[in-house]
Parts: sequence; structure tokens; C-alpha cells
Amino acid sequence: MLIDITLQATLEMTKCTSDNKSLIGHVGTHFDVMDKEFPLEYTERRGIVFDVSGIRERDIDTLDIDMDRITEGMFVAFYTGYIEQVRYGARGYFSEHPQLSQALITALLDKGVAIIGVDCAGIRRGSEHVPVDRRCADRGAFVVENLCNLKAVLQVGGEITVCTYPMSVAGVTGLPCRVVVKAE
Repeated sequence: MLIDITLQATLEMTKCTSDNKSLIGHVGTHFDVMDKEFPLEYTERRGIVFDVSGIRERDIDTLDIDMDRITEGMFVAFYTGYIEQVRYGARGYFSEHPQLSQALITALLDKGVAIIGVDCAGIRRGSEHVPVDRRCADRGAFVVENLCNLKAVLQVGGEITVCTYPMSVAGVTGLPCRVVVKAE
């Protein structure tokens, strides 16, 4: 079974950004490049999705997930349910979304994950967004933002493989990508 977890980009979404560099790479499902090259071997990774949709008044932390299920090189996604509750680009979408704690981000990087995926605008908000994405990229992990349909992946259960296909575009700060889950 294949499940597309890519947020389909629309012309309406382009109104959420004001500069052309952002327009090309930061609309819909994408990752921030951080001056790194996306390794081709990352296009297919064993994956896991954690349901953290019940956490709203605090950061998502290491005790909220089973860290023992994470292995090196994985695609680790977090289903917050936010993209289902707050429409992409709506008031608060980019500034009030759930976020991962710094401790959880460090633990994921220490585990050697390849990709961290979220169904919201980032793993941290505001002035922390870019520095934490850069920290992840410097450690060999990319952050894929604005995923959707993660609830469907959770409902299927079992082992999954996540395929991530970024566009090959030079001179931009973000790369749009298609992300598809192969459920066994």
C-alpha cells in the first residue's frame, strides 16, 4: 500500500510568502536546504510515525515517544494533527504550531536519524526555526515540513518505508519534495 504524505501545493499557498526564493522552495511539503546536499541514499529510508497529537501546551519531549524504536538512518515523523486543525497558511499556522523540545531534537540527532518529518511548519518556531534546521543538517539530518496524511499511516500500522524525492533546484533555501510511504 502506498500513502502520499505530501501536502499538495496550490497557487493559494504562494500568497503565504513574499520573496521569490521562498516561493520556489518553501511552499507545501519541503525541507530547508541549509547549504547541504540531500544524499540520494536518503530517498528510501525505514520509517516510523509517532502519534503526539495529544500534546499541545508544551514541547514534545523524549518521554512522549519510544526512543528505543528509533535506529540510525531512519525517517522519524511526528503526527501532531496540527495541519488537519489549522489550514496551511491560516493565522497561527507558521507561529503557533507544536514543536519538538531541544532535548528530543538532540536525542534524534544522537540516534543518527536521516530525516525528521512533521505535519506542521517546523520542529521549532520563530527565531529558533532556522538555527535548529541548520544544526540538524550539520549532523546529517534533514527536516521535512508540512507533511499530511500521517494519521492514515498510523492506522495502517506495521513496518513502513518512506520515500522522499526532493526537486533538484539550485540557489534556493528550501526544496519542495514528494514523500510517499510504503506500508507493508
